[in-house]
Amino acid sequence: LPILLPLGGAALSILVGRSRTAQRVVALIVLVAVSATAVALLVIVDRDGVVATQAGDWYAPVGITLVADRLSAIMLLTAACALLAVDVYAIGQPGAERNHVGFQSVYLVLTAGVSAAFLTGDLFNLFVAIEMMLTASYVLITLGGHLDQVRSGMTYIVISLIASVLFLAGIAFTYAATGTVNMADLAGLVADLPSGVRSALAGLFLIVFGIKAGLFPLFFWLPDSYPAAPAPVTAIFAGLLTKVGVYALIRTQTLIFPGVLPTWLLLAFAGATMLAGVLGAIAQDDVKRILSFLIISSIGFMVMGLGMFTVAGVAAAIVYMVHQIVIKTTLFLAGGMIEHAGGSNRLSRLGDMARRAPLIAVMFFVPAMSLVGIPPMSGFTAKFALFDSVAASHEWWILGVSIGVSLLTLFAVAKIWIGVFWAPVDPAEQTEARSDGRTPPLMVAPTGLLVMATLMLGVAAGPLYDYCTRAARDLLDPSAYVSLVLEADNP
Repeated sequence: LPILLPLGGAALSILVGRSRTAQRVVALIVLVAVSATAVALLVIVDRDGVVATQAGDWYAPVGITLVADRLSAIMLLTAACALLAVDVYAIGQPGAERNHVGFQSVYLVLTAGVSAAFLTGDLFNLFVAIEMMLTASYVLITLGGHLDQVRSGMTYIVISLIASVLFLAGIAFTYAATGTVNMADLAGLVADLPSGVRSALAGLFLIVFGIKAGLFPLFFWLPDSYPAAPAPVTAIFAGLLTKVGVYALIRTQTLIFPGVLPTWLLLAFAGATMLAGVLGAIAQDDVKRILSFLIISSIGFMVMGLGMFTVAGVAAAIVYMVHQIVIKTTLFLAGGMIEHAGGSNRLSRLGDMARRAPLIAVMFFVPAMSLVGIPPMSGFTAKFALFDSVAASHEWWILGVSIGVSLLTLFAVAKIWIGVFWAPVDPAEQTEARSDGRTPPLMVAPTGLLVMATLMLGVAAGPLYDYCTRAARDLLDPSAYVSLVLEADNP
C-alpha cells in the first residue's frame, strides 16, 4: 500500500489535472493514507516481528520481495509524516506548487520511490526505487526553470546518474558472483565468497550509497543543488533523500557485508564528513547554504554510529536519523518562511526579524537548538547516545572530532540566529520584503506541527531509543529477517 497508493494517486492526479483543487485533495488523501498505513505497519512489526510478502506469488529469492522490519517501519513512518507536512506547506506557499500543474503527481511518484526504497528486499528493486525517487527529484529540483536552478540541477542529475551506473554495475557483479540479488539470500552467500571479492563489493556499495547520502568526499554536488530549489522541495530533499542513502548503507553493511569493511575506514569517512560539512557551513552567508552544509555534517554522525557495529552504535545512528529527518525538514521549512517574510536568504540582506516576525523566530529556534544538541531537545538524546556508544568502543579520536563539530555547529546556527533575527537592518543591503511579517497559515501550520514533533521526540526519547535498540539487534543478528524472507509464502 505505501507504494501502490502514491502511484495510483499520481495517475489520478494527472487525470484530474484541470482542477488544481482536485489534485491537492488526491495528494493529501493519499499521503494521510500512507501515514496511517505506516503507523499500522510499525505496530505490527514491533509486536510480531518481520513481515514479508512476495509480489506476484513468485517466491524468494526469485520474485520481488517486500519486507518490513523495525528499521524500515520507523523510517517509513517518519518519511510519510514529513512528506505530508511538506505537501501542505507547498500548497500554502506562493511558488512551486501553485505555478506547476505537475507538482502533485511528481511529488506522489517521489513518495512511492521513498516507500519502495524502505520496503524492498532485493538490490535490483532498491535500484528501481531509488531511480523512481531520483527521476521525480530531477523534475522538482528544476521547477521554475531559472538559470541557477537548471545549472545546479544538471550537476545533481549528472552525479546521480554516475552513482546509478555504479549501483547497476555493483548489482551485476553481485549477481555474477552469487547468482542472486535478494538481500536475505545474499546474507548467506556473500560470506562464502573470497575475501577480496567481498571487500570489493562492499567498497563499491559504500561509494554508491556514499554519493547518494553525501558522504565525504562525494558530497560536492549537494550544497549547490539543494539551495536552488523551491523551499518545500529543498525541505523534503534535505529531510529524506540523503537519509535513503544512509538507510541503504546501513542495510547492506549489516545484512550483506557485516564486518567486511574495517571500523577505522567508516570512522575516517564519518569524521571527514562531519568536519567538511560544518566548516563549509561556517564559511557561508546564505541560510539555505548553511543548512545544506549542515546536512553533510549530520551524515557523518550517522555513519559514525554505523561504524561502531555495536547494538548501541547502530541504535544511536537510527535515533539520529529519525531526529534528522524531522529537524532538517523543519529547518528548511522555517528557512522558506524567512525567505517569504524577508525577501532573501542572504544574511547580509536580512535582520531584525525577531521583532517583525517573532513566530518564525520561535519556529527556527526550537529545531536549531535540537540540531546543536541542547538538552532536553531530541538532538541531545541522539548525540548523547552516539557519544556513549563511541566511548564504550574506546574510539576517543572520533569522539573528540564529533564533540568539536557539535560546538562548531552551534557557531554556524548562531550565525543564522543573530544575522536573521537580531542584527540591525542595513538599508543599503536590505531586499524589499515580500510581506509585512504575515505568513500564509498553510505554511505556518505544518511547520508548527513539525516543531511540536521535535519537542515530542525529546519527551519520548526513552521509548524511541528502546525501539531503535530492538531494531539494531535485528540488524546485527538478521537470522529472523533471513528465515522469514526466504520462507514467506513459500510452500
